[in-house]
Amino acid sequence: MTATDLPPSLIATLPGHFYTDPEVFRQEQERLFESMWFCAVRGSDLDKPGAFRTVQVGRESVIVTRNRAGELRAFLNICRHRGARLCTEESGEVRRALQCPYHAWTYDLDGKLMAAPHLVTMPDIDRTAYGLVTVRLREWLGYAWVCLADEPPSFEETVIGAAVERLGDVASIERYGTERLALGRRITYDVNANWKLIVENFMECYHCATIHPELTDVLPEFADGYAAQYYVGHGAEFAEEVKGFTVDGSEGFARLPEVAEEQDRRYYAITVKPTVFINLVPDHVILHRMFPLAEDRTVVECDWLYAPEVVASGADVSKSVELFHRVNVQDFDACERTQPAMSSRAYRAGGVLVPSEHHIGIFHAWLNEKLGGTGA
Repeated sequence: MTATDLPPSLIATLPGHFYTDPEVFRQEQERLFESMWFCAVRGSDLDKPGAFRTVQVGRESVIVTRNRAGELRAFLNICRHRGARLCTEESGEVRRALQCPYHAWTYDLDGKLMAAPHLVTMPDIDRTAYGLVTVRLREWLGYAWVCLADEPPSFEETVIGAAVERLGDVASIERYGTERLALGRRITYDVNANWKLIVENFMECYHCATIHPELTDVLPEFADGYAAQYYVGHGAEFAEEVKGFTVDGSEGFARLPEVAEEQDRRYYAITVKPTVFINLVPDHVILHRMFPLAEDRTVVECDWLYAPEVVASGADVSKSVELFHRVNVQDFDACERTQPAMSSRAYRAGGVLVPSEHHIGIFHAWLNEKLGGTGA
């Protein structure tokens, strides 16, 4: 059966090889992860000059660090001498400079070449020109977003614009003050599934009644299969008897100070393509960053962010963490169950989307456009 043979209620998904073909994944690395804005690291993780973290962005390793002036900087993790990887640890701290462990070429925290063995005998070397390759960086919601493209797309249109498209205006996300929140918990998940399966799962709630009993107890409308992202500006309302966004519906924390009355007791979900999910509830924010590492492997880093005074007081955040942790585990298990079927002959032409999932078809169309139709 072809897409044109489907009844009007159904639309076709991507074919199976989009989730298994290394060549499709290579194209995605080049045309998505290395060309769009990529949420790399929370700024507060780099709390002092010399603190750094390395992240995988497409096929490139990127260093994000804080310079002596306290500003975030990003560079390709490659020594300009012979190409050795500069930082081999995922995170750490240096005192004044980044030094290559191979030949000791040394760079300051703004990327300029400071020193190298016998450098004084080579006065013709431009220390700026032979500095680290800079990666564009923007800060938003308290995170460093990086872009490897020579000419990055508009941050306002592609990143902030995703929140506007979902919520109706930028003020609706700014009221949560995410950049001022403190990290209460971080959990990293290593998921044996293609990144698109995770995105598609997050975008719909047709599965919620089946695998998310705790979530549907808190957000009963999700049991009907309509995800919050299906409607512009809509937030799923808490059940009447629920006091907070917690695993047992018990009370959470005080509403964040600038969250509007109409946003209280509601959950909002935002997808920032290609790899970020933002979840907004009255007393905290949950943000997922995906790091696609292979066509069948994706690392997801999930942050739970609270008012600074909540974290500083040592308050027990476990009940709110546990709710979405269970959601994550349930979702990722479903994605891992789905991944093997992507190479089955039964899925060679793909599957179908029911009406409450039709918006996923827009995601598929966007992906096909970005890949220039070459993945089909």
